[in-house]
Amino acid sequence: MGLIGTIIVGLIVGAIARFVLPGEQKMGWILTGALGIGGSLLAGFVGQALGWYQAGQGAGWIASVLGAVLLLFVVGKLRGSSSS
Repeated sequence: MGLIGTIIVGLIVGAIARFVLPGEQKMGWILTGALGIGGSLLAGFVGQALGWYQAGQGAGWIASVLGAVLLLFVVGKLRGSSSS
């Protein structure tokens, strides 16, 4: 997948993660895209470590959203926000 495709998928995954996690997350669309891309990478690394994915194989949509939700939760806790 090219760079533009990665950014679009990241935006979609990040938006879904922000919708799923309750509370208000104060971030723009660039950080939402970075959140989605980071969640996909996290899901891919965890999936490879557990033997679910082969090297070079991307994570699925559900795993990517779960990874982004986890990142969003951790960032909310580190910031000390009341949203999570």
